[in-house]
Amino acid sequence: MTLNDLLETVPAYARDLKLNLSSLLTQTELTEQQTWGTVVASAIASRNHEIVQAAFSDAAGHLTPQALEAAKGAAAVMGMNNVYYRFLHLASNEKYRTIPARLRMNILRSHGIDAADFELWCTAVSAINGCGTCVDSHEKTLREKGVREETIIAAVRIAAVIHGLASVLEAEKASATSVAAVS
Repeated sequence: MTLNDLLETVPAYARDLKLNLSSLLTQTELTEQQTWGTVVASAIASRNHEIVQAAFSDAAGHLTPQALEAAKGAAAVMGMNNVYYRFLHLASNEKYRTIPARLRMNILRSHGIDAADFELWCTAVSAINGCGTCVDSHEKTLREKGVREETIIAAVRIAAVIHGLASVLEAEKASATSVAAVS
């Protein structure tokens, strides 16, 4: 199933998400690799099977195998880091900030693609996962690399819509299950 196929199943109440995704996939602020890597990383972070499958299906025609693996790697490492650093941010005990993380993050240096693209995907995933510490860190790194704010926000738009679509699909699945259980 492709994203277009999946968008055809979106209910009327979520039409804005459907229209937004269609236009966001052609934003001029992002390269093809940035767009599709953001789609893949955001789909994984959104944790919806149908969106992940559709994103992989479509991205295969737009990303090299190395870029696809890097997008998956960004989602994986940020899934871990976002929980850890969000905890440090939320905990009032300052002692936690002095203890080494002791978490492997080799993918941050060994992804093999443009560093700015990887940072962009990490930012999008961090936005979905709500980790302000990671958003700040990766956004700052992007700006230091010369990436414009318009590019960063274009990736975050994709992340927002992918996450919204995942929520809608999960709600529809739950609704269908509830209706079936009552029948």
